[in-house]
Amino acid sequence: MHITGDHAELVVGGRLDVRSAADARSALHRAVDQGQGDLILDLRTLDSWDATGLGVIMGVHRRAGRRGRRLVLRDVPPQMHRVLVATRLHRILTFAN
Repeated sequence: MHITGDHAELVVGGRLDVRSAADARSALHRAVDQGQGDLILDLRTLDSWDATGLGVIMGVHRRAGRRGRRLVLRDVPPQMHRVLVATRLHRILTFAN
């Protein structure tokens, strides 16, 4: 898993799973805490996520909301978008066009 970018826009790639969750959580929380406005997560290079990785995304969503920010997902791969629809999380999360 790799995360690049700044406190406004991050590219998340590789696998977001139980092995990478702690590092991802730290990087994403730091971005939320240090920025203002929308935090955009570009997921086009994300290969997969498991339940733990999805939990990281939801935790960042909640943290952003508490800080008056909004988490926006961009370029979500189709198979991961299907998971969000199946879990109905697509109703909670925000997506960029």
